[in-house]
Amino acid sequence: MLEVGTTAPNFAAPSNADDNLQLTSFRGKSVVLYFYPKDDTPGCTKQAIGFSEKIGEFADAGAVVIGVSKDPLRKHNKFVEKYDLKVTLVADENTEICQRYGVWAEKSMYGRKYMGTDRTTFLIDGNGVIQQIWAKVKVPGHVDVVLDAVKSMSSD
Repeated sequence: MLEVGTTAPNFAAPSNADDNLQLTSFRGKSVVLYFYPKDDTPGCTKQAIGFSEKIGEFADAGAVVIGVSKDPLRKHNKFVEKYDLKVTLVADENTEICQRYGVWAEKSMYGRKYMGTDRTTFLIDGNGVIQQIWAKVKVPGHVDVVLDAVKSMSSD
């Protein structure tokens, strides 16, 4: 897992907003980079809708919101359309980005072990430096906590 104060690893990947989205293209803005397990599941849907509902407030505070999962772009596009999402979603089908950020991990459900994405959010400043990390995120209230952090960072 990465640490606060380190430079966020750059990546280039397809997204619903750009065929080749690069993290470094957002220099000068704060980036909320959130990793989530799967499109159109209850927790992931609540999280994406929550960020979408506050996208204007994030923009006013100088931040963009980018979600990353291993779902393919066509699934992201359906998810965005179904819920009228306002966030950018990156397709990390080979889990390379998840691995670079340390969120691809062994999980266990009903005694069965498998690899999956740990729900994690990174707040990256305009210089590309990680300012905050929320690991093992619980969805209720999370968007507001992140928004408060972005607002306090932009007022510094």
